[in-house]
Amino acid sequence: MLKKKKKKSVPAISTASLPDIVFMLLFFFMVATKMKEVTLKVEIKRPFASFATKLDDTNPIKTVYVGRPITSMQGVYGTESRIQINDVIASDVNGLVQAVDDWRNEIGDANVPKLTVLLKIDRNTKMGVVNDIKKTLRDREQYKIAYSSSKGDDPEENN
Repeated sequence: MLKKKKKKSVPAISTASLPDIVFMLLFFFMVATKMKEVTLKVEIKRPFASFATKLDDTNPIKTVYVGRPITSMQGVYGTESRIQINDVIASDVNGLVQAVDDWRNEIGDANVPKLTVLLKIDRNTKMGVVNDIKKTLRDREQYKIAYSSSKGDDPEENN
């Protein structure tokens, strides 16, 4: 006579360490994630550069975006290049004057000489707009200016 084998029971999985693992993952993502600071309202296709260096991010950096408004904003701002400072599209370069003064007050007098204005400009923006921005910054005695670019050769140029 054959004996029936008893089914072996599978032991339950211990969930005692599950809360520790969940909190460890939560803590990791809280520390490692950088929150998006600005919602872009202008399109930026950065120009290409064959040589570029990374900015020293120990010094204060403030960013100015220049490009055509995104599709949902074109009804309000049109299709010409606009200047975006923080989350606001400036009506003209005069908005940049107030922004530079605000940045200087924010970082304190000791860090004003270290302040770098980073210009993220769409590659199709007319140079007249860029020259107006540079002149405005020069008038405000803001001489440390950096330009954002993509590294490498322009793939459209090779076609």
